Amino acid sequence: MTDQLPVDEQAVLPIDASDQVGPGAADRPVDAAKAHRRSLNEWLSDRTVPQALMVLAVVLYTAYFTQRSLDIHHGLGTASYDSALYDQGMWLLSRGQAPFVTLMGRNMFGDHTSFILLFLVPLYWIAPGAWIMFFAQSAAIGAGAIPIFLYGRRRLGSEWMAFVGGLVYLVHPAVGWTNLENFHPDAFLGVLVGCAIYGALERKWRVYGVFVVLSLMVKEDVSLVIVPLGIWVALRRDRRIGLITILGSIGFMFTAMYVVMRGLIGVPTRNAWRLPFSQDGDSTFRGAARLVETAVTNPTELADHLRAENRPWYIWQMTTPFALLFLRLPSVALISGLVLFTNILSTFWYQFQVEYHYSLIAVPALAMGTIHAIGTIRDQRDLLAMHDADADADERPAKQLFVPTRLMAMGVLAVTAALTSMMWAPVPWSRTQLYYGNPDNVYATTMREIISDIPDDAAVAAHYRVTPHLAYRTDIYQFPNPFRVDLYGADAAIAGTRLADRADRIEFVVLPTSEDENLADDWALVSSAFDEVDRNDIWILYERDRSVALPGNPVIPG
Repeated sequence: MTDQLPVDEQAVLPIDASDQVGPGAADRPVDAAKAHRRSLNEWLSDRTVPQALMVLAVVLYTAYFTQRSLDIHHGLGTASYDSALYDQGMWLLSRGQAPFVTLMGRNMFGDHTSFILLFLVPLYWIAPGAWIMFFAQSAAIGAGAIPIFLYGRRRLGSEWMAFVGGLVYLVHPAVGWTNLENFHPDAFLGVLVGCAIYGALERKWRVYGVFVVLSLMVKEDVSLVIVPLGIWVALRRDRRIGLITILGSIGFMFTAMYVVMRGLIGVPTRNAWRLPFSQDGDSTFRGAARLVETAVTNPTELADHLRAENRPWYIWQMTTPFALLFLRLPSVALISGLVLFTNILSTFWYQFQVEYHYSLIAVPALAMGTIHAIGTIRDQRDLLAMHDADADADERPAKQLFVPTRLMAMGVLAVTAALTSMMWAPVPWSRTQLYYGNPDNVYATTMREIISDIPDDAAVAAHYRVTPHLAYRTDIYQFPNPFRVDLYGADAAIAGTRLADRADRIEFVVLPTSEDENLADDWALVSSAFDEVDRNDIWILYERDRSVALPGNPVIPG
């Protein structure tokens, strides 16, 4: 008796002359095209409603937040920090120049080793514009729902439940707020860290390796989540791969800080002051030593620090959108533990506020950890059997009352996520006062009128709300730079001095008409060397008068 192939295996192209060498071989391209169309049709027919809805949710999220971000940008809601500086850096790279960002006085990769931005540079060859940053940011954050869906459909045994898991991620407060906080490369961590965790959970080691490397390319401190991921992999999946991850990510962090950053700006980090109990002038290691010393000799002082300024409330806001369900099996969620701890340890207020980009990196592990934990809950339980668990088998009632426990857990998760998004997230149904941005407000329209006469290659110093709209040039400064150094460079010793060569190159200055005392004092020092060439109710454009020397500050070479 001949073995029969399964129906699926019989459904192949019939063998005819086109499959043989010789006559008919010329028809092979036609049959190949038919096979391709058939395989595409089969793939499309295999798609499910939850899959389509998950893709639609990501597309809608991307479109909504891209438009909101662009409206805010064109309505003068962005600034030099942290929008214009990345825009200028990527534009310079696209023109074959070193990314020395004059808005902050540092090489872009010396400020942070955000090599992931290199993937956006080709778009500046085609159609340079702020849309590149804000679309990429929204798409990367929104795509973070995809690895949650992919893992959830297997772990939970239901694509509908996996779809809910993806939505819970999308409405988390830290996700939406990161999307609206200017532009930050950290946005890419939404999808990259999520895919790395997915690869680890599913033992897809090529996926894991690719996304671990891509995650490390986002920033020098991403090791704060990749090292814990490596520890989890070593303990739960593969010891060798886990150890490679740990050692590789630590090695990358030190190379990024002590080779790349120190080589470009002279210091490995500018953030040592964020360590509690550090003192002015402390190196990172000295600041860390003071922290350890305090933790050992006076632990109550450290405990008081961790309770101060509503830090516990920050942890509550980060975790309650997941209904704390990850606590049932917390190992995966704990991958985010180190980064959450360093956020509340920091003296930098923004790091422990859910509205700022420092929080996004923790969300993928919390979301994946919640799905991982819910997967341990049975699909259903017999309440009567649970009630009479101690009775003899013959005495147990024949009746059964099954409860869909896993579905109930997902329901609790969905309701909790909806409520917390309403309270804390920048979503349309939120009770939080939202800023949408109006590109046609009077401040924006009058600004565009003023800057329209500035040549594309002119050196400009401007108000911090104007610089994002003048970023595509070699010399653009946030006033009072370069006339008086402020928030510029890596050397605090030059603050208050003048960058003589750079100041002398400035051709135009754009300032508001309002009497801002912080700007007025600085402008008074150099105004005699500039002529007013245009004005409206809100903005003034000045042009350099080369017949008058720049007066004012002590100078250093530019």
